Parts: sequence; C-alpha cells; structure tokens
Amino acid sequence: MKTKAISSFFVLFAIAVGIVAMTPAAFADHSEVTIVPAIGSGSSQDCIDDAEGCYLPSVATVDLGGTVIFSNTDTAAHTWSEGTAADATLVFDTSMVMAGASYEYTADTVGEFSYFCMVHPWMEGLLIVQEAGAEEHDEAEMAHDEEAEMEMAHSDEELMVEISSSSANAGEMLTINVTFTTLSGDSVEHINYDIKATQNGEVILDDAGVHDHNGIVEHTTAPLPEATSDDAPVNVEVIFQGYGMPGDDKTGPIGQVASKQVVPEFGTIAMMILAVAIISIVAVTAKSRVIPKF
Repeated sequence: MKTKAISSFFVLFAIAVGIVAMTPAAFADHSEVTIVPAIGSGSSQDCIDDAEGCYLPSVATVDLGGTVIFSNTDTAAHTWSEGTAADATLVFDTSMVMAGASYEYTADTVGEFSYFCMVHPWMEGLLIVQEAGAEEHDEAEMAHDEEAEMEMAHSDEELMVEISSSSANAGEMLTINVTFTTLSGDSVEHINYDIKATQNGEVILDDAGVHDHNGIVEHTTAPLPEATSDDAPVNVEVIFQGYGMPGDDKTGPIGQVASKQVVPEFGTIAMMILAVAIISIVAVTAKSRVIPKF
C-alpha cells in the first residue's frame, strides 16, 4: 500500500513600508556564550550527521575574558572537556555535569579550542576565543545567516507536503513519510511541524515540535488497532509551524494544515471491479481463443 497526498500551504504576508534608521556597523557581542548538548546526543550518535552538531552551537565564539556557560539541558550527564578523545589536554574541563546543572568558564587564552564529552566521545565542538572587539569570523554563524536568508526566500512561496505510507495489519506499526518542498520543487530547510495520526478515533502517532534540516522525515506509529481498510483508514494530519532553527523566530505559513487518509491502494470496491474485469477477460479469451496483450 502506498498513498500520496500533496497539499498546498498558501502564504499571505502584509508588507509594511517604513523608514529604517541607518546606524554605524557594530561588532557582535561575544562577552558571554552558552553551549548546550543536543537533545538525545547521549543516547544516539545521530547528532554527528546533523547540521547543528552534538553541541549547540557546535562552533562558539567568545571574547577574551568573557564567560562560557555550559548548560546541560539534556536528560543525560555530560562533560565539556577541552581537547579530543585521543588527546585530552583539558585547558578547561567541567567533569561530570548532571542533567539540569551548568558550569561557567572564564576564557583566559586567545585561540581555537576543540572540546568533547568524555562520557560520549562522539560529541565534539569548537570554542574560538578572540580579542574583545575583533571582527566576526565565525563560519558557522555565517552559514546560519545564509540559511536564514534562504528560509526568508522560501517564506513567500507556496509550500507542498507529500505524505506517503506503507501497509500494516492489526498489531503492526505503520511507517509514514513526510516530504516538504516548494511549489517549484526546491528542497526546504529547517522545517518545524506537528504530525498526528489516528485510526477510528484512537491516536497512534502524536509528534509535536518536530524540527528537520532538509524537510524529509520518516515517522512510525504505535501498533495499529486494526488493519488499514476502507472502514478503518488511518487519518494523518500535518500542521506546519514555520521555518527556523529551534529557539529562533519562525517564518512562513504557520498553522497551515495538510491531511491525508491512508487506505489500501486497492480498496474493496476497486478489488471487486478488478475481479469482474479479470473474469470478463478470461471468458472472452475462452470463446475467441485470442490471448489479449497487456
């Protein structure tokens, strides 16, 4: 079974024209920076392949004499240790920081310092300590700005969402794939949405606050109460929550909905029609002795 739905999100934005005051360029404030572990980075290595990395931000910049705050917002304990798993020089080291706790470090040496988690060595990041007032050379932040510009460019385009699914019987889990693109078929980045699936009124999937970098996500439901059928379809609803990184302001058609009813590719009526057609072909073939070509 495979179903596909394409729903359009229409965007209506009012553009206000005003007078923008011109101010002299100023350097970014790097007197303090907060670093947090990516959620779930202690139980999975998936953050290695994520554009944001295992520490957020994966590349952080602070002024000499500034404060670096390592805040453990994850559910697992982590360390924030200078060096690498192969060469832990430990210019700074938090030791074990439990979930919900934090650690502060005063940057006292200019340079670039790699860091990692001793408990989960696949977690790595980079701290750049610069002279106060130095020009910004943080490539990660530049990339973030470019992505933000792309998100703004997408925000005034019609958004398409494709929902597809595999088959599942009673007691089995259903795989639901969601793909976002622009109307012109371009890929989109930093999609935020909620997805919910029900069967006969029973919730079998309820993922809120989903964030994905490239807009292609696979979801798995709980075991189905019944096999998917015309009488027991799975209803899928996707609510778009905007473009943007977690914690940033969101843009785009926030609150727009795409929905799909998942039923077998060949429902009961379609199977009956197919059966009648096959019987008719067999009957005609028997009388005419002509083998039809398909």
